[in-house]
Amino acid sequence: MAKQDQAELLATAHPTRYWHKLPDGRVQCDVCPRECKLSDGQRGLCFVRAAQGGEIVLASYGKSSGFCVDPVEKKPLNHFLPGTPVLSFGTAGCNLACSFCQNWDISKSREVEKLSASASPLAIARAAQELGCRSVAFTYNDPVIFHEYAIDIAQACHELGVKAVAVTAGYVNAAPRAEFYRHMDAANVDLKAFTEDFYWKVTKGHLQPVLDTLKYLKHETNVWFEITTLLIPDENDSPAEIDAMTQWIMEHLGPGVPLHFTAFHPDYRMRDKTNTPHQTLIEARRIALNIAKLPELLTGSQYRPTNTNARRETRFRRADGLGADVHSAADR
Repeated sequence: MAKQDQAELLATAHPTRYWHKLPDGRVQCDVCPRECKLSDGQRGLCFVRAAQGGEIVLASYGKSSGFCVDPVEKKPLNHFLPGTPVLSFGTAGCNLACSFCQNWDISKSREVEKLSASASPLAIARAAQELGCRSVAFTYNDPVIFHEYAIDIAQACHELGVKAVAVTAGYVNAAPRAEFYRHMDAANVDLKAFTEDFYWKVTKGHLQPVLDTLKYLKHETNVWFEITTLLIPDENDSPAEIDAMTQWIMEHLGPGVPLHFTAFHPDYRMRDKTNTPHQTLIEARRIALNIAKLPELLTGSQYRPTNTNARRETRFRRADGLGADVHSAADR
């Protein structure tokens, strides 16, 4: 990005927590497992956390890349305030580098223009209230990178009786994770695959921190959470991998965590793959049901293909009338 644009963005930067100075004069960001080591003026991979004046600052505080009112099921969250609208909100940047990113124009943005809308925490909370939204979702890009801003928004929302939802990849260190989720009411965590090889080659990250976040949410918080896995042909959709993932979920998280399988479409830097076949989603669900046998998680025995905005979605009618457990990857 141009030096003038960078200076403009940093001029309104917000102080942060979770960093420390290194002996060589650089500053290390401690929010996520990347632990970027930065000289003054440098930005982390996430784009929005930068070294300035011997500390790490947040350049996107109070700025938005856009808002939208969605059904909460689109996050997807099928068992958190079902049937209610949610105010979806994001900034820019991301701390993973997924080659298949479905929101790459926002998450990979390096442009000030993507953050042109001013949005104070109170303004966002009031907008949600005025629009009749029961919750605000931090989505489009991962909220862990705008940690301080997301927490301030969540606090403002809670004061007005509005819930806070995180749509996240779960790639965050232990201390900031604990503070972050003290302020969240619900989350959808992207478990992008179940092999370290996939995480390293495709996202430039690691699997274990995500598993640690899932276990933390289950055993150390009251946050309602659901899991989403985007099935990419020949990358993470083998029966063996789905089997291993489902068994891990059962062993470490138990039967009460909803699991969503979503369909990939070619995007960003992964345009050589085809769309996820419908049968792959059905097979993934069959494997999960066979292992888990979870009446609460995946009980549907009938499916009804529908088409909305040229987006294929397979809905499984649950015994309780809620939700779709297998569906396409909408812009979340």
